[in-house]
Amino acid sequence: MARKFLYFIAFLIVLVIAGAFVLNIWSKELTRLAFVPSGRFVEQSPLASNAYQDPAMWLSRPGMGVSDPARWQPAFEEAETDQSTATPAPADEAKPRDFAVFFVHPTSFLDRDRWNASLDDAEANRVANVYVKGMASPFNQASEIWAPRYRQATFGAFLTDSAEATKAIDAAYRDVRDAFRVFLASVDPDDPIVLAGHSQGSLHLLRLIREEVNGKPLAGRVAAVYAVGWPISLENDLPSLGLPPCASADQAGCMMSWSSYAEPADPEPLLETYRESIGFDGQPRGDSAILCTNPLTGAVRDEGTADLNLGTLVPHEGLENGTLVRGLVPARCDERGLLLIGDPPEMGNAVLPGNNYHVYDIPLFWSNLRADVGRRVSAWTMPR
Repeated sequence: MARKFLYFIAFLIVLVIAGAFVLNIWSKELTRLAFVPSGRFVEQSPLASNAYQDPAMWLSRPGMGVSDPARWQPAFEEAETDQSTATPAPADEAKPRDFAVFFVHPTSFLDRDRWNASLDDAEANRVANVYVKGMASPFNQASEIWAPRYRQATFGAFLTDSAEATKAIDAAYRDVRDAFRVFLASVDPDDPIVLAGHSQGSLHLLRLIREEVNGKPLAGRVAAVYAVGWPISLENDLPSLGLPPCASADQAGCMMSWSSYAEPADPEPLLETYRESIGFDGQPRGDSAILCTNPLTGAVRDEGTADLNLGTLVPHEGLENGTLVRGLVPARCDERGLLLIGDPPEMGNAVLPGNNYHVYDIPLFWSNLRADVGRRVSAWTMPR
């Protein structure tokens, strides 16, 4: 099924908390039977200390040239149906100062024969490359983009709370951490950095911030964080991250996060899973408010009309192309912390039950995200 979709779709869903949504279609038992590995967790051998010095360990990194998927630039559709209400995109916004992006891709491994993908899994790597093309490309104003391959936890690891699943997620994180340390050692120490991810990638990114960034001098170099497609509790999670939500479009050193739903929205499966989960402070998240920042306005718990949407990346019938369409969807943060996008737009066959547009979280706001990161990097100042 992945072959029917563009840059951000793989067979079913790459949602890290996908079990809650899949349960709208199948029972818990059937879902787990289909996706959760039945074998025991096999401890992975640690990567060599210099593993991420190998260019082959990166889906995107400096020096790849035209083969770098994150450097792809989609075009706007030639004949737009209604430009009367759409805000024109900037001709070619001024390039901000040099900055480096570390991007962690979402789940691209769905097999149940093992808990973690191997680095040489051809299909997982192919789909991960597709994700980087569609989700990391909004950051391609950056002087450097780095997106590591890693031994990601399989889809089924997020459908169970077993010890094996926890070990698989921890193992995947260790690869991401190792890659991040090589990234830091390689980029200019005077340049700001941007941290971005989606779904499983955001989960690892948030742990990385807690363990490698928060409370350290490195935190002053963070121009922005985009932890998209993973619910962050304002009460139980945000204090552990050490970064505030982005309150305005030109604020630096802050965090953007959202989960997209068309209306009428039925987010109960997500909210049920969220309520039962444990926050970064060790306490149940319960009904605590979820962080919602609006990618159209760059502000927390805000509302933006469709004319502010500078370009949604709409997939074609294949993996190779997509088109930017202006003014396609609005966005507003509701009282639950969800991002509502109005009537369901036609984006493809990967819309989840309940009008959940998780798979399209980033493509829905491709051009706005590109402009957003440029503003935040321009606003960043070197800490003294």
